[in-house]
Amino acid sequence: MEVSFDLTIAWALLLAFATFVYVVLDGFDLGIGILYPFFPEKSDRDLMMNSVAPVWDGNETWLILGGGGLFAAFPLAYAIILPAVYVPIIVMLLALIFRGVAFEFRWRSQRRFSARAWDMSFICGSVVAALMQGIILGTLLQGIEIDGRAYGGGWWDWLTPFTLVVGLGVVAGYALMGACWLNWKLEGAVQQRVKKAAQLAGLLSLGFIALVSALTPTLEAAYWMRWLSFPQVLFVVPVPLLTGLIGYVLARSLYKGGHDWLPMLMVVLLFLLCFVGLGISIWPYIIPTEVTIWQAASPYKSQLFMFVGAIVLVPIILAYTGFAYWVFRGKLDPEDGYH
Repeated sequence: MEVSFDLTIAWALLLAFATFVYVVLDGFDLGIGILYPFFPEKSDRDLMMNSVAPVWDGNETWLILGGGGLFAAFPLAYAIILPAVYVPIIVMLLALIFRGVAFEFRWRSQRRFSARAWDMSFICGSVVAALMQGIILGTLLQGIEIDGRAYGGGWWDWLTPFTLVVGLGVVAGYALMGACWLNWKLEGAVQQRVKKAAQLAGLLSLGFIALVSALTPTLEAAYWMRWLSFPQVLFVVPVPLLTGLIGYVLARSLYKGGHDWLPMLMVVLLFLLCFVGLGISIWPYIIPTEVTIWQAASPYKSQLFMFVGAIVLVPIILAYTGFAYWVFRGKLDPEDGYH
């Protein structure tokens, strides 16, 4: 029984890792599309898109791993969560498909009108996908109504003021990540404009983090006990303190300049702290306050069979992803492109 317990935790950590990697890798990719309206010149947009052209289409690998892993390792959670968020998931997937098509077709559009139409598709796909991801997270945090071993809520339970706030926060966070990525990859006048966008997105992101952090303890008594009751508060207080410190270093690196990679590192650490805060709030529940990871877990032998494959494939995916980013490292030459 103890071995099964450990394997269930291992699967939970693996899915959390896959989700975090997806958020980081696809976050700045979506962020570039969110920033598109603030860079209307075609030359700037070409540079922005070329910064992710060699690597963007591998990012959804982690989304597939997360969804497939949830279905295989925690089938009960999959059966309850999916019906609760069918609408935002379907809209998110359509947005990701649409922006992927726009990514390729905008380079082949010879007419000005069709090129603008594909740009608009890229913008809308990026914003909608980011918004839906935040809404899904907000739905999970606010709680899912369960009837026995099935979803017991309504069709529109996912649409609340809290989920919209979380969705807008994810949009702002992805915009910040995209701006910091572009600051790392570009130079010259466009880099200075990107820094200004990063400064605005950073203020919005920190504001939404503070707002969501203030609202979350009001959703469930368990959240309040985890974050604000004594002595638990002594163990979690480093999270907001570190968030403030990272926000300060991020702001300083954007305003004062210096190492162009530093803002991107700070944003990744900021998202990591948000994940830690999420873990503190919901652990050990996979559906907060209703279903634990052990209650939702598949049989031990099934978990073991799949975990053997995962520990082989995940390092290969990481190695390939790391190699791709290493090959296309450094500043982007405006005269070169990948299309």
